Amino acid sequence: MTNTICLDKNYSTTRLLTQEKPEIVNNPSDKFATVLFLPIGENRKGEGGLRTKGYFKKSYENKPLISIITVVFNGEKYLEETIQSVISQTCDNVEYIIIDGGSTDGTLDIIKKYEDKINYWVSEKDKGIYDAMNKGIDVVSGEWINFMNAGDSFYDSSVLEKLFTQNDLKNLGILYGNHAVKSENNSEVIQIDVKDYNWKRNIPFCHQSLFVRTSLLKNNLFDLQFKIAADYDQFLRLKSQDVQILHLPLVISIYLDGGISSVSRERLIKEYYKITKKYFFLYATFVYTIRILKFKILGK
Repeated sequence: MTNTICLDKNYSTTRLLTQEKPEIVNNPSDKFATVLFLPIGENRKGEGGLRTKGYFKKSYENKPLISIITVVFNGEKYLEETIQSVISQTCDNVEYIIIDGGSTDGTLDIIKKYEDKINYWVSEKDKGIYDAMNKGIDVVSGEWINFMNAGDSFYDSSVLEKLFTQNDLKNLGILYGNHAVKSENNSEVIQIDVKDYNWKRNIPFCHQSLFVRTSLLKNNLFDLQFKIAADYDQFLRLKSQDVQILHLPLVISIYLDGGISSVSRERLIKEYYKITKKYFFLYATFVYTIRILKFKILGK
């Protein structure tokens, strides 16, 4: 690490930088190629960050690069809190990517305020949250990926350091922990332990507390036919590939309740049914038929 550069010791994203442009090597079997900069998309409003100024991130021995992706659209109310949560991590080797869907409020102003602490950002129209998340996967350089969307945050500033310096992760594909939930109108934070769960019923964690090997996500992108539960579909796909999974009893993130999955209960049930029947046909047929009937009769 003799050629590393520190632009500002106070931020996780401005330490361990290099001006050596990474060599991108794409495996022919990958379904999604890695790029340093996204090709210009529809109605692009801007692009920037340290990467566009010639400063890059990479992994080092015993210091894997952790890529955090934030997707946002008109999120000026919450975005700054999320950004500060990422860049204030004590872990040295963090890469921060922001994918904005062409916001029309003050979101872009907030992104530009932190431009010298964000490794790469782009603002342009997308096809929804999971399309934006796929774009983020496309441009990461790290070994691990986490999605921390606008309104969410890490539980404390030492979370990443605890996860990636105090645990043997050599053979792992998926690492996840617990999370806390807060509501928009209530400051109370409720911690939730997700160790015990029914895989067939729903996703056992929120993606804000999940870290997945980049190499796995490159070949298991979010399926855009699902507008609410694509993360559950992706997780079951990974699990069916015998990926090694570890749960740690650590609160990793604070999740802001009221996200996309809470918008349409009926649609969520239908998407969960479509997903689970691919993997657990009999279970899905029985359980989700009852759920759908219950929703139609009782509205819940």
